[in-house]
Amino acid sequence: MIIAYIAHPISGDIEANLADLQRIVRRINLEHPDVVPFVPYYADIVSMDDNIPEERSRGIKNDTEIIRRGIPDEVWLTGERISAGMAMEVLAAKQSGIAIIDKIGLL
Repeated sequence: MIIAYIAHPISGDIEANLADLQRIVRRINLEHPDVVPFVPYYADIVSMDDNIPEERSRGIKNDTEIIRRGIPDEVWLTGERISAGMAMEVLAAKQSGIAIIDKIGLL
């Protein structure tokens, strides 16, 4: 099995983005038996305020550290666009040699 970090836009309409993320993770679990969807930032989103710059920054710092340490095998880009936070996750993946899989608009 591979561990896929599921990158998804969160800022803006947070509730709608979390609902879409939940739908995507469910779909991955049901349709991709060899993939473990990994969404560590979900805990930060529900416990911190994305509208407070310091808290958002801390969440992104947590996410990019997980990627830099090489915990996921791949980073999957999901949702309808690449957000600023996702761009930072992509950069961390590139710097760490982790494969980036473009699933924008596909899940």
